[in-house]
Amino acid sequence: MLSAVRSSTGRRLARASPLASAAASSQRRHLSIHEYLSMNLLNEYGVPTPKSKAAHSAKEAFEVAKAFGSDKLVIKAQVLAGGRGKGHFDGPNGLKGGVQMVDSPEQAEKFASQMIGNKLITKQTGAAGRACNAVMLAERRTPTHEYYVAILLDRGIGGPALVASRQGGMNIEDVARDDPSAILTVPIDFDNGLSRELALETAKKLEFEPENQEKAADVFIKLYKLFKEKDATQIEINPLAEVEGGDVLCMDAKLGFDDNADFRQEAVFKLRDLTQEDPSEVEAAKSGLNFIKLDGSIGCLVNGAGLAMATMDVLNLNGGSPANFLDVGGGATAEAVKKAFELLLSEKAVKSIFVNIFGGIMRCDVIAEGIIMAAKELEMTIPIIVRLQGTKEHEAKKLIQASGMKIHSYDGLDEAAAAAVKAAA
Repeated sequence: MLSAVRSSTGRRLARASPLASAAASSQRRHLSIHEYLSMNLLNEYGVPTPKSKAAHSAKEAFEVAKAFGSDKLVIKAQVLAGGRGKGHFDGPNGLKGGVQMVDSPEQAEKFASQMIGNKLITKQTGAAGRACNAVMLAERRTPTHEYYVAILLDRGIGGPALVASRQGGMNIEDVARDDPSAILTVPIDFDNGLSRELALETAKKLEFEPENQEKAADVFIKLYKLFKEKDATQIEINPLAEVEGGDVLCMDAKLGFDDNADFRQEAVFKLRDLTQEDPSEVEAAKSGLNFIKLDGSIGCLVNGAGLAMATMDVLNLNGGSPANFLDVGGGATAEAVKKAFELLLSEKAVKSIFVNIFGGIMRCDVIAEGIIMAAKELEMTIPIIVRLQGTKEHEAKKLIQASGMKIHSYDGLDEAAAAAVKAAA
């Protein structure tokens, strides 16, 4: 993923542990859209791409391929995951590869029938795979050289940057690991964007053919314009290619957008495909909660990514592991906490629930009210281990004690974690 790449000057890939990655991801919800929609958006900004069109059925794929008037096409499964070309579809006779060359409308129809309605399994989807509800057909163009180009927010720079490499069409993480000097990072002035002079200089450094340098520079400038105007978190073009005939084309695109900007990017957020997201995460988001699934046996309710990571670590140190994590943030209501328990309990693997809250903005008594409400209304039989520290801590403990419910309260993090692990055994 391009988000792991931060510069070409010796900073290494941010390879966080699975625990840290899970906790951090629960704090960020970025909208991703399908490739065919990304291509449409690029074209709106004048960014050149191969001619392409989506199809949502095998019959439609036949008609789209026929309308191209060309027998050299490519068909791509529209699934929000990387590694589609090397993936495979579910079932004993599932199609191998989510990207296929097409030489006729009949072949397009056949491949589409094997893709649409089935799940594509890649390294990024895990064994469960993701449903393919559409395919994209595109004209087949032959690259003479492939580049990697991305616009992203660079924490080291403290602003947007153009990240590029001559080594495109491959995993950029591998390039960053094996040859960091092959990656070029160019800071971008947020307000003024990428100047023509700087864009052209970058194209020259990447060694585009002289006749294509102006074209590449134009692509860089337009990508940043899209990035800024649409509140994007990333625009990844891999590859950006010089093709036979002299064009510079975005052959594949991955666009992500800041969820915090949904109020002013209504048109973009209407492109969201909820079938590509975990239903529990979608349901949690409706209540302003962040939810992530793991593979242990302890359901965890926390507030904040830092506390989530600490909770995971202490559970592991005590021989346990979380089944899921639900972050209530700083403004949850008692009703939202009850909803959080419903989501935690939606996993059959959950054998105990560990509530670990450090009350600041999020008051402990509100959490306690939600816990009691959930325990009563959901008729919970699973052990609940609670550690509440901070704002309204004493009031929270009184509420729990007065409830008469079987809610086990602890002050120490280690002893609470040990109790949660024991209860889940």
